[in-house]
Amino acid sequence: MQLLRITIALILLAGLLPAAHAQATTATTTATATSAAATTTATAARSPAVVVSKLTGPGSLSATDVNWKVKATDLGIMWDNGAGQILAAFGDTFGDTWRPPGANGDDWRSQVLLRSTDRNLADGMSFSGAATDAPGHAKQLIPSKKIDGDEITVIPTAGVSVGTRQYLAYMSVRHWGDPGVWDTNHASIAYSDDNGQNWVTGGPRWDNPGGTNHFQMAAFVRRDGYVYLFGTPNGRNGAAYLARVPETAVLTKSAYQYWTGDAWRTGQDTQAVPVVAAPVSELSVQFNAYTGKWLMTYLRGSDVVLRSAPAPTGPWSAPSVVASSADFPGLYGGFMHPWSPGPDLYLALSEWTPYNVYLIRIRLNPDATITNPNLVGDPSFERQTTGTVSAPWAVRGNGGIDHGTWAFTADRNAFVRYNRGWHDLHQVVAVERNTNYTLTGRLRTSPNNDNGFFGVRNPGGLPFAEVNFRAVGAWTKFTVTFNSGQRGSVEVFAGIWTDNGDMWLQLDDVALVKP
Repeated sequence: MQLLRITIALILLAGLLPAAHAQATTATTTATATSAAATTTATAARSPAVVVSKLTGPGSLSATDVNWKVKATDLGIMWDNGAGQILAAFGDTFGDTWRPPGANGDDWRSQVLLRSTDRNLADGMSFSGAATDAPGHAKQLIPSKKIDGDEITVIPTAGVSVGTRQYLAYMSVRHWGDPGVWDTNHASIAYSDDNGQNWVTGGPRWDNPGGTNHFQMAAFVRRDGYVYLFGTPNGRNGAAYLARVPETAVLTKSAYQYWTGDAWRTGQDTQAVPVVAAPVSELSVQFNAYTGKWLMTYLRGSDVVLRSAPAPTGPWSAPSVVASSADFPGLYGGFMHPWSPGPDLYLALSEWTPYNVYLIRIRLNPDATITNPNLVGDPSFERQTTGTVSAPWAVRGNGGIDHGTWAFTADRNAFVRYNRGWHDLHQVVAVERNTNYTLTGRLRTSPNNDNGFFGVRNPGGLPFAEVNFRAVGAWTKFTVTFNSGQRGSVEVFAGIWTDNGDMWLQLDDVALVKP
């Protein structure tokens, strides 16, 4: 990672634009990653989601690339193990040789598991351990053949605990097809009695010879003596279906009851009817105590959306955008953290180019609608289509947009660079009067930076809340809190006085929200 930082610095100091993404040898592409990487029409929906931290890979809060050789991975399916920990299952995972973009490299494990006891999610989510097969190396949980056309990989889709036993739903992928389309052999449930260290397969199985089975990808919720199983077919174009099983009989296929639209019935899963219309993929469902409702997040086309319902059978509300691919290109997943305290809801979001997972946050009203969206437009600069900064952002002095693989999230970030004078990036944002706000952003600079500023000012005028910083070697989160007073708008800015030779600053993932 240090070598990568030095290389980046040399490129920027040489005045070169970022090169096109390096093409890496792809060992595999997960179901989630395959269609996420495809060219799709991004909606223009504004994303209320705020990036909290990087969960996996280089620069992550827990340095998973160093501590467990999880340099690149996806998904991030989380559940409470019933003993004060969150277990998080990730998809296809790669080690030291991984290079962006996407899934590639050696040390390929079809799934890994990390553990967390972190309850203070406001400053990010840390991991305290992993299921390992050697010190410092996260193990593959369930074997996979890694043979295309037979079984190319085995992907985790849901997890739940009952007592001290952990259950993990997974799908056996036979072949990756066109974007958003893949073939599965079957879905099944494995279990572990040692907190996820070892897994036993051979549980209930939903075979998929004709490609039409409704329960190839899953979401689990344990409630009222049952484990509810939400399912979708293989691929990203199916509807969501529902089953339930007594929590004492999770491994007994005949005990599963399917929702038929008016009753729960055992027997064939084909009798289940959709509870949410297509397209639904990568489901996450939980009962949320703050709202008193069932919440569902999933990938719908090119966006992650949220719906709510009074019961698992529905009726489910209309979808509301959580994260748009216009702001998070190559996004997928969107799995809710079980310890989201309310009104804040935290989710694990995957992105294709960095092929890693980020913790994001939205805020809910008591009726489960989304409130307090990020007031900053184009917060991660992903809507910038050229190398020139354009609205809603502006630049004073010399600056532009980096199109490369070194942004904190996704594909792009903004920069300023010169050898003398003041240079900044800024955006005017409407605010409510006499209201408290929190401004956050990710920054890094050239090693010789000795006078940088991030904050808010009167539009076209002087700052009234800011932080001053010197050299910032890695992406670092900065925070500024303020009260708007009598102002109806403020100007968010990040800039440097370039009075110490050739200097640069990079900015990404800016957010302005009510605390």
